[in-house]
Amino acid sequence: MKVRLTKDKFSVDEAISLLRVPESGAYVVFLGQVRNENLGRKVEKLIYEAYPEMAEAEMERIREEALKKFPILDMVIWHRYGELDVGEDTILIVASAKHRKEAFRACEWAIDEVKRRVPVWKKEVTPEGAFWLEGDKAVRE
Repeated sequence: MKVRLTKDKFSVDEAISLLRVPESGAYVVFLGQVRNENLGRKVEKLIYEAYPEMAEAEMERIREEALKKFPILDMVIWHRYGELDVGEDTILIVASAKHRKEAFRACEWAIDEVKRRVPVWKKEVTPEGAFWLEGDKAVRE
C-alpha cells in the first residue's frame, strides 16, 4: 500500500521496497518524528486524531498530483495516528526518481501538502497541559 494511515509502526525499508525499480537512481526519504520540545515547551507525547477514510483519500490525491507535477517514478505517503511518544516516527514520505533533484522537490512539496490538506489533527501533551496545534500556534484544550 503506497498510501496508509496507521496506528502501527512502519519501516523505511519496507516503503522503499515498494518503489524499487531498475530505472530509479534516487530515493528521497522524509521521516518525521515526535521531538521533545515545541514552541518553547517540553513535549511528553503527541496524540494524532484523524478521519481515516478522508485522510487516506487526500494522501492519495497528493500522491497522484506529485506524480503529475514532478518527473518522479513513484511515491509512498504513510502517516501514523494515535498516541506517539517522543522519538516515535509520525510520517514517512519516500519519492523515487531517475535523478535526486526531482525526488527532493517532490518529497518537499508532498510534506507541505500533507500538513496543509490532510485531516489529521495533532494534540501536544506537555507538563503544562494539552494543546491542540493549529499550524505553528497552540490552542489550550
